[in-house]
Amino acid sequence: MLRRIFAITAFIAVALLTGCASVPRASRDRDAAAKQFEAPPPGKANLYVFRDETFGGNWGATVLLDNRLIGETTHHTFILTQVNPGEHVLVSKAENDANLTFVAEAGKTHFVWQEMKMGMWSARATLHMVDEQRGRVGVQACELVRSP
Repeated sequence: MLRRIFAITAFIAVALLTGCASVPRASRDRDAAAKQFEAPPPGKANLYVFRDETFGGNWGATVLLDNRLIGETTHHTFILTQVNPGEHVLVSKAENDANLTFVAEAGKTHFVWQEMKMGMWSARATLHMVDEQRGRVGVQACELVRSP
């Protein structure tokens, strides 16, 4: 019986450790520049994806834009990328695949909050388009991740 409890405990510990991720951060200069919220280049839009909460801890969540990897987040991190105007599909891959379809407008900055909740085995993601005020506050509480 004791052996069985030890085996179950060891399995859970290994599962929890392998589910954790660390993502490379951008330099402090790039992080500070991204938090200036400068206008995007002509004919483009800025897209910030941020995860400003502690819940989900180091569980990594891969972020795709139109089936292209744009980064991976953990708690208190954000991604900044420029996109062309038009419709896009953002996907957050955690225990689930969370999808958000949005229309980017040239010259604008769009903010997406990546909310994490407890799932069966790891964190589950939900994506929310938020207004500029909420977005700026969320991004300020985070660190920029290095782009792939």
